[in-house]
Amino acid sequence: MQIWSDIACPWCYIGKRRFEKALDGFAHRDAVNVTWRSYQLDPSLPEHDHRAEAEYLSEVKGMPRAQVGEMLAHVKEQAAGEGLDYDFDSLVVANSRKAHRLLHAAKQADAADGGTRAGRLKEALLEGHFVEGKHIGDDDTLVALGTAAGLDEATARDALASEELDARVEQDILEGHQIGVRGVPFFVFENKYGVSGAQPPELFAQALETVWSEKQPSLITLDGGSGEACGPDGC
Repeated sequence: MQIWSDIACPWCYIGKRRFEKALDGFAHRDAVNVTWRSYQLDPSLPEHDHRAEAEYLSEVKGMPRAQVGEMLAHVKEQAAGEGLDYDFDSLVVANSRKAHRLLHAAKQADAADGGTRAGRLKEALLEGHFVEGKHIGDDDTLVALGTAAGLDEATARDALASEELDARVEQDILEGHQIGVRGVPFFVFENKYGVSGAQPPELFAQALETVWSEKQPSLITLDGGSGEACGPDGC
């Protein structure tokens, strides 16, 4: 399955946790392969925006500061319900493009050896941004997160300015738009079912069960009511 998300999206981290909760309870979870796809909510941001999160959102969305405060409080409460301690006061507003390139480098490395770097890096980026107040537009910060996830330092640093990886980020965004992704998180199951937003775990569980049942061989038996047959107990 594929998940379109942005590192700078608070609901993406919440949605990740809710999906993981459903996946943990899925009997066939080991057969589920998750591919993280890139999306940017605000590609116009500089690498580091001097504004605080509340100020940035107020100006971008044209909302009163009090309303933004209420919105962030609601998001923080929902995050806490998933065991996430969001710190919007310490959050560094930054462009997520480099982080997405780094994620693609991790995906590329995983494809070569079956590793799990991308999943670990995605978690570290979201935690760093929303919980730890890390600067996701800073090269050294990103390289440290990349190496901690299993990339070698040279690969991680080269990824940040890679035109090839940037093209892959852009392709993800384009493909998302083509299938109707207008907000994130957006979950796609077997290229057939789409789930938009940080839905309850029960909905993700239903999607997983539906996809699994559809993939299993099934036979429709036609019974006219008069066909004699033999079985273990006789004929």
